[in-house]
Amino acid sequence: MADAPADYVKAFMSDHVVDPARAALVIVDMQYATGHPTGPLAQKMAAEGTAATTAWRFARITDLVIPNTRRLIDAMRKAGGQVIYVTIGAEKPGAPDAPLHMRKFFADCGNHLGSRAHQIVDELAPEPQDHIVRKTSIGAFASTNIDHLLRTLGRHDLYFSGVSTNMCVDTTAREAADRGYAVTMIGDACATTHEDLHNAALRNFQRFFGRVRSTEDVLAELAGR
Repeated sequence: MADAPADYVKAFMSDHVVDPARAALVIVDMQYATGHPTGPLAQKMAAEGTAATTAWRFARITDLVIPNTRRLIDAMRKAGGQVIYVTIGAEKPGAPDAPLHMRKFFADCGNHLGSRAHQIVDELAPEPQDHIVRKTSIGAFASTNIDHLLRTLGRHDLYFSGVSTNMCVDTTAREAADRGYAVTMIGDACATTHEDLHNAALRNFQRFFGRVRSTEDVLAELAGR
């Protein structure tokens, strides 16, 4: 189990044999807005002189999240699983369709449909057989049709990567677990602003909601090893 301290009691974690034909990799918010070191959030922090606050986040995205997610995408497709991208952002500038607590953040990042900020990072670009759902909320189940999509596709085993570990990834993964999906968070394919928040989210998630695994663990699982 990646990242979370090894001494944590995993008393309620479940495990089972995964059928890739019923599996999906759910990639959360890997967009230029907040998921890339050249994007608006990184630029904003640099302009404000507070780039050190997000240094761990963007180093981790560059060194781990993007390359590991790339490997996971390739493995999921090869195994016959589904790749689903969840994006965050408004439909229009000014974010009138977003919850009140999200509007300023979307506006500050220029994150709306058609903007560069809203685009999925080039390194993880979707292919025609993939699905993309856009959310305006922290958790995807609150503002998208992802539940209907997953059930229509017959996907029960969900693997999560992306940003931010303790916000959009964790919330969406919890929502999925509460709806009966078998959920795995991929610890070394997620990032957030601070390491302690990242580790705490993983520790808490595995207590009741699902599993935490490394990229290597998931690749082996998808390959049937």
